[in-house]
Amino acid sequence: MKRATSIADLREMARRRVPRAFFEYADHGSYTQSTLRANRADLDAVKLRQRVGIDVRHRQLGTAILGEPASLPLVLAPIGMLGMQHADGEILACRAAQAADIPFCLSTVSICSIEDVAAAVERPFWFQLYMIRDRGFVRDLIERAIAARCNVLVPTLDLNVLGQRHCDIKNGLSIPLRITASNALDVATKPAWAWRVLRGKRKTFGNLAGRIDGMENVNTLATWISKQFNPGLNWDDIEWVRGLWPGMFVLTGILDVEDARIAAKTGASGIVVSNHGGRQLDGAPSSISMLPRIADAVGSEVEVLFDGGVRTGQDVLRALALGARACMIGRAFVYGLGAGGQAGVAKAIDILKNELDVSMALTGTTDVRNAGPNVISAP
Repeated sequence: MKRATSIADLREMARRRVPRAFFEYADHGSYTQSTLRANRADLDAVKLRQRVGIDVRHRQLGTAILGEPASLPLVLAPIGMLGMQHADGEILACRAAQAADIPFCLSTVSICSIEDVAAAVERPFWFQLYMIRDRGFVRDLIERAIAARCNVLVPTLDLNVLGQRHCDIKNGLSIPLRITASNALDVATKPAWAWRVLRGKRKTFGNLAGRIDGMENVNTLATWISKQFNPGLNWDDIEWVRGLWPGMFVLTGILDVEDARIAAKTGASGIVVSNHGGRQLDGAPSSISMLPRIADAVGSEVEVLFDGGVRTGQDVLRALALGARACMIGRAFVYGLGAGGQAGVAKAIDILKNELDVSMALTGTTDVRNAGPNVISAP
């Protein structure tokens, strides 16, 4: 872990330590993965403005996210099956986030349940909500999140149907991992991973177990999605959720200015400009290409967060300069988790922090809250 100097280093470590089916589940995108690639390419294309002769001895990386102080403009994004990257992964990632004083968001399709995480950490965390067909179950999830003192609800809008991810089909992705000759050989070469998972708190979807009739033995995420996710999802459903949830909520999956304007009128505290990490509509624009337009349209009404392709502190600065209040990071911390558990997540956060700090200094920026278009080199 000491020798890791970049998120790319953590990715390579995770690739060697996590079974291929679970590594590629997090690492890959849908169909041809063109949107996944665009997320990175378009971030790289945003050039930072190098400045000199500015006193940058005192730099402020802290900010407020939804009114709560955070040491960095970062949120750990909700990741499905996080506990398959490393045993008890959701708990370990949440602990690392809270130690760094940044928010963590738990996925509906996590391995550790809402209650597992709440019992293992000291402070509230965010909960991401998938809007499924069974409203009774959705209500139950919301009530469980309230009971666990989750402080922000994050309904996801861009997964009403599943974008096909070829690698998951080829790898026979399931929970627990389906035993094939290829998978068995792969796991056999990763005994440390297997030993930790065997000793972990759970080995299936913690929030789903025993909660839906006929789903007690479900082991394939795609099967559950095909049976339960709701292609009829619409803005009336969000209004219904708003009536059940007493606190702040953030809508994620916004990639269109018109949708952003509608979202801003729902009473949401924030929105996340996101294409689901290139895992849903392949051929959609990159998140960073849409961020400035969406921020211009609704940034005065709701807090705008950004998600999609962040791998460096420079990427964080780019997103802040183009209108985001903070970035949600997914793969960047997942690689850290797979590489080294809680210490790996802490390392990922620290890498991004140091890169952001240096980039601020070299662009003449002393406070992340003041990063704006002036940080970007024209055009």
